[in-house]
Amino acid sequence: MIRRRSTPWIHKWSRPLIAAIAGLGALITGYLTVEKFTGGTAACVAEAGAKGCNDVLSSPWATVLGQPLTLFGFLAYASMVVLAVTPLVWKPEDKNSLKQLENSTWWLLLVGAIAMSVFSGYLMYLLAFQIQVLCPYCIASALFSLSLLVLTIVGRLWEDIGQIFFTALIVGMVTLIGTLGVYAGVNQSGVTPGSSTPGQPQKITFTPQVNPNPAFGWEITTTSGEAEIELARHLVKIGAKEYVAYWCPHCHEQKLLFGKEAYQIIKENGVMVECAADSPQGQPELCKAAKIEGFPTWIINGQTYSGVQNLDELAKVSNYTGARNFQYFR
Repeated sequence: MIRRRSTPWIHKWSRPLIAAIAGLGALITGYLTVEKFTGGTAACVAEAGAKGCNDVLSSPWATVLGQPLTLFGFLAYASMVVLAVTPLVWKPEDKNSLKQLENSTWWLLLVGAIAMSVFSGYLMYLLAFQIQVLCPYCIASALFSLSLLVLTIVGRLWEDIGQIFFTALIVGMVTLIGTLGVYAGVNQSGVTPGSSTPGQPQKITFTPQVNPNPAFGWEITTTSGEAEIELARHLVKIGAKEYVAYWCPHCHEQKLLFGKEAYQIIKENGVMVECAADSPQGQPELCKAAKIEGFPTWIINGQTYSGVQNLDELAKVSNYTGARNFQYFR
């Protein structure tokens, strides 16, 4: 009597697992896409002044072809869900058709998982060496992509293992070349302090070399463009407040994002509130009344925003409708 060989559990549950993981990825990227389109701020645990998820979402790498990168992530995860569940919910009566459907969707799942893993790996490189920030959403998405790749490989019995490696090589190379091409303009400028390629934002970093002056902190070395100046005027008009301390390096990073001329408008028109008691401009009583716990802290339209804000984010939360070709990002 010949005993029928049992199907490994991973082969039985691989498609539901893929659908579940891709579904989680779709939920996260969908949430971030909604926040991006509505001008909201993604929930992210970060100390006041420290870089966080919203710095990533407002960086030049967060936009592809004029659309939020998270939108493309959502579409990718949603496609993986569809490919995973299609043979489970729609089963043709013809066994050959069902087998063909299963095979074709498996290959598409493999291609998609490889592409997503390569792209996520490049984003991890950007997080570590360019943007230099810890983003739980990004790390989770990278883990999801890697999990999807592992499941597509071990989730079925492949007849030709060599073809998997060949597919991975081709898809990986195409994805990497395409990614580098998409980000070519950003990578050529804006990632090194002091770069000056016209039309591209420059990355701002600040490392104090001398002690700050209690009267004004450190000197602002960046210059403002028309967009920065118009945003500063808009913040004055709507009564926005920025609470700072002259000795705070993160506060100075915020000043560098605006540039000297724009920040002068902010300072002279009461937007900036100095909280350090030993500063000639210090108004610690106002900061205490506003319950300020870290620097810088923005209060705009009744909402509180802690930490350095890229100007694109300030523009969104303040309903600024002018030019947004800001020169600097963090």
